[in-house]
Amino acid sequence: MTFEVTINGDRHSVDVDGDTPLLWVLRDVLGMTGTKFGCGMALCGACTVHVDGEAVRSCITSIDSIGDAKVTTIEAIGKTPAGHKIQQAWLDREVPQCGYCQSGQIMSASALLASKPQPTDADIDDAMSGNICRCGTYVRIREAIKQAAQSGG
Repeated sequence: MTFEVTINGDRHSVDVDGDTPLLWVLRDVLGMTGTKFGCGMALCGACTVHVDGEAVRSCITSIDSIGDAKVTTIEAIGKTPAGHKIQQAWLDREVPQCGYCQSGQIMSASALLASKPQPTDADIDDAMSGNICRCGTYVRIREAIKQAAQSGG
């Protein structure tokens, strides 16, 4: 079946089964490999993307559920105000170690800042709770989110 989807502002036509996870459409069909496969069960957050600005796990989001929604991936998040601030803070705070989970971490953090420009510690905990970092960079992740929240426009 053919689906028309808007990803990072561009319209794409993909010929896949309706139950195909968005993750595999992004990676295997469209060649956008910034979004990572982690667990396949929405438990680790490595596959996080935005669907109409909301952080979602693309490994369990079927392509037929996307409809007219706009999908944003790590490849384009730096073009959004919140995403740009988060990416800069990630660099400033030297957040990544191995880096595998970082695209999902950045996507969750930028969705948080877009919806709550001045998040509390509880807001950060809530937004980031589904993102696992095996390297344990949680302290730097929190610092980067706070820095991004404090940075101006």
